[in-house]
Amino acid sequence: VQLQASGGGLVQAGGSLRLSCVAVKRTFNPYPMAWFRQAPGKEREFVAGVSWNAGSTYYAHSVKGRFTISRDNAKKTVSLQMNSLKPEDTAVYICAMGTSATLDTTGQALSREYVYEFWGQGTQVTVSS
Repeated sequence: VQLQASGGGLVQAGGSLRLSCVAVKRTFNPYPMAWFRQAPGKEREFVAGVSWNAGSTYYAHSVKGRFTISRDNAKKTVSLQMNSLKPEDTAVYICAMGTSATLDTTGQALSREYVYEFWGQGTQVTVSS
């Protein structure tokens, strides 16, 4: 499965961006999906995750209340609406998708990297102060 992310860019602090990730696969089975991010010199960190049917979402504390994750299984996409952006949100944002083995993942477990087998290359988000 190939995951293609888009929507990144340069924005001023306080601004908004919407990221999208599409799964390029002829047959798409809805599995848990998530966004992670990696800033220069730092380890990859979890941002937000959504269960296969969007019945459960989970957010990192640093983005809760500012970011919203959603998915459209018919369009094979997961999106991340980012509001009130801060300079510390600057990073490469990477989408990830689970498999049948992690289909029932919900809640805090959505933040675990082992849930996700497929990873996209990411899209750069830069927030200026």
